[in-house]
Amino acid sequence: MAGTGKKADAVARAPGAGRKIVVGLSGGVDSSVALLLLAQQGWEPVGVSLKMAVWKGKCNALKENVCCTDESFGNAARVCKKLGVPHYIYNVEKAFEKRVMGYFVEELSRARTPNPCLVCNRDLKVKMLFEWARKHGIHHVATGHYAEIKGSKLLRAADMKKDQTYGLCLIPAAWLGKLVLPLGKMSKQQVYDIAIREGLGFYAGVSQSQDLCFVSEHAMKPFLFEKLGKREGDIVDEQGKRVGTHYGLFLYTVGQRKGLGLPSAHFVKGFDVKKNALIVTRDRSKVLEKKFSVENFNWLAAKAPARKFSAMVQIRTHQPEVAATIAPRGKGGRTLEVECSVPIEGIAPGQICAIYKGKVCLGGGPIKCALA
Repeated sequence: MAGTGKKADAVARAPGAGRKIVVGLSGGVDSSVALLLLAQQGWEPVGVSLKMAVWKGKCNALKENVCCTDESFGNAARVCKKLGVPHYIYNVEKAFEKRVMGYFVEELSRARTPNPCLVCNRDLKVKMLFEWARKHGIHHVATGHYAEIKGSKLLRAADMKKDQTYGLCLIPAAWLGKLVLPLGKMSKQQVYDIAIREGLGFYAGVSQSQDLCFVSEHAMKPFLFEKLGKREGDIVDEQGKRVGTHYGLFLYTVGQRKGLGLPSAHFVKGFDVKKNALIVTRDRSKVLEKKFSVENFNWLAAKAPARKFSAMVQIRTHQPEVAATIAPRGKGGRTLEVECSVPIEGIAPGQICAIYKGKVCLGGGPIKCALA
């Protein structure tokens, strides 16, 4: 029987009234509140948790990882049961091992700096949710990312401390019309308040891990040694003088200071892959760069700019954006030359550069190299 009265009218006018939507559930508070909000807006949500692979090393503390544990799946199922929403677990372990873990190891083996979370969103997490949705005749997908989508544009979240547009800058522009992000206008505190008010207060004691979802921080070295082996080599200064020993170039990134094992403060300046040498400097200014090139840029805008333009760039999660001039090169403007207004640290091959115009994320792509 159809509903009557003001409540039914409100649901009929809601943006998702009568439409099914797949909601990716990690078992955390953000995706759970996203599910709740969508149900209140009149959507017919279906909860889907992705079972992704983790490294099986004995030292890998899985309890430090938020996703893919019995506890996280149990939390997701608990929320769905409370809201009367179906819940499914979609096993994507093989795809995750190949597309995310494989990418991570391959990039490190080439002395590049990978961004597994960004690649995961593009090649696995959001992609697999759309795949599951398509198999079940559902056209829309939602996640608990802090970002907004207006029309065909990806916008910064209202809460800049939680903004996750950087993590979504590699997704195809074609997904924006079918991707729903309910938390874009909310702060983290508002999300927690909703969770407590709606009886999801058990999330108050759930820690937010900073580890990669497939390997904990303290297990990173054993993981990489298993995948790539120990590749001992020299640490050299700018003049080529040996100052120490490294155990694999894959353990370091440009600008890194900690973990070098040297008696005085040094910064990673670069790599000599042929000689398996790690190049360091004591002068921090030597790891600051203003110019770099970007390859295979993913444009979220309808059309890539044909001429040089001014914008803001970001090369790390939550790093403050920096003003820059961007010059598109090549077919489709997928190769870019970027010149920042001030020198920035950590310009490393493989690191993802996202570009912004105001609140709008124009897209992102991997850094190829620093430019003189």
